Amino acid sequence: MGGGTGRRNRKGEGVEVTVTKTLPDVRGKLKSDAPLAPLVWFKSGGNAELLFEPADRDDLVQFLRELGPDTPVMALGLGSNMIVRDGGVPGVTVRLGKAFSKIERLDDVTLKCGGGASGILVSSTARDAGIAGLEFLRGIPGTVGGFVRMNGGAYGREVQDILVGCTLVLKDGTVEEWPAERLGYTYRHSELPEGAVVVEAVFRGIPGDPMMIGTEMDRIAAAREESQPLRSRTGGSTFKNPPGHKAWALVDSAGCRGLRLGDAQVSEKHCNFLLNLGNASSSEIEQLGEEVRRRVQDKTNITLEWEIQRIGVA
Repeated sequence: MGGGTGRRNRKGEGVEVTVTKTLPDVRGKLKSDAPLAPLVWFKSGGNAELLFEPADRDDLVQFLRELGPDTPVMALGLGSNMIVRDGGVPGVTVRLGKAFSKIERLDDVTLKCGGGASGILVSSTARDAGIAGLEFLRGIPGTVGGFVRMNGGAYGREVQDILVGCTLVLKDGTVEEWPAERLGYTYRHSELPEGAVVVEAVFRGIPGDPMMIGTEMDRIAAAREESQPLRSRTGGSTFKNPPGHKAWALVDSAGCRGLRLGDAQVSEKHCNFLLNLGNASSSEIEQLGEEVRRRVQDKTNITLEWEIQRIGVA
C-alpha cells in the first residue's frame, strides 16, 4: 500500500489528528479512520486514526522508523481487556496478524512465540510438545504481546513465572531484546516503554505428560466457562485484586451485582466483569465502572484500580 497523509478532522469530531506528514510506504495493511469496535470484545468505541497490520517485523520496523517521534503508537491484541473510548484513538494502532503468530520449539521445555499468538495456541503447542507450566495461558483471552506487557495471569500463575525474555520494536523502530528481569514485573504491570510492540517472547516450562497437561487445560477451560460470562460482550476482569481481597467480592458486597447504566451492566454471573448488553457506549461502560469504584470505596474504604486498559479520547 502506498503512502498518504493523515486524515483531517474538525475540532470536536473524534480523535485529534496527530499524523500530518506523508505516511511511509508499507507492505502490510494500513487504513485511516478505521473502526476499532469490531476488533475489541466490548464491541464499542471510536476509530483508530491509523490502523496498521504489518506484513512482518521488517515492515513494522521500517514504518516506525519513518513515522516520526511525535505520533502515538499503541499495540492491539485481541482487544479482550480494553475499553476504546468513543472519541477514537489518535496516532497509529498496530495489530499483529498471522505473520506474528508463529511458534517455534527451541528445546525440550522452551518455546519462542510470536507477539500475535493467542494464549490458547501457546498453551496447546506446549501441551503437544510435553511442556508443562504454561497451562494457565489457556485461561488468558489475549495474545503474547498483551499478556507479556501486562504480566497476564490466571489460576495462580503469571507470565513472569515462565518468561525468559522478549523482543521489542520500540516507537522509533529500534529492535531490542529484553530479558525478563528488565521488565520490572509487578501485579498486572511491566516497565515496557510506551509505544513499544512486543513482537516475540520466549517461554520456558518444565517437562510434562501431554495427557496430564491437556487435562489441566480442560479444567481451566471448564472453570472459566462456569464462572465467567464468556459468551457476552465483555472486557474480562475489570479491576485488579487489591492486596488481601478479591475484586469481585468487594463489588458484590457494595451491592453492584447486576447494576446497570443504559446497556452497560455489571455481570450477575461474575461481578468483576462489565457487559455490553447491546448498544452501550464506551462512555457508559467506563462510567459504570467508575460508579462501581465509588460504591466500593464508600462501603469498604478500598480503592479499586482498573485492570482493563482504557485508551483513546473520551
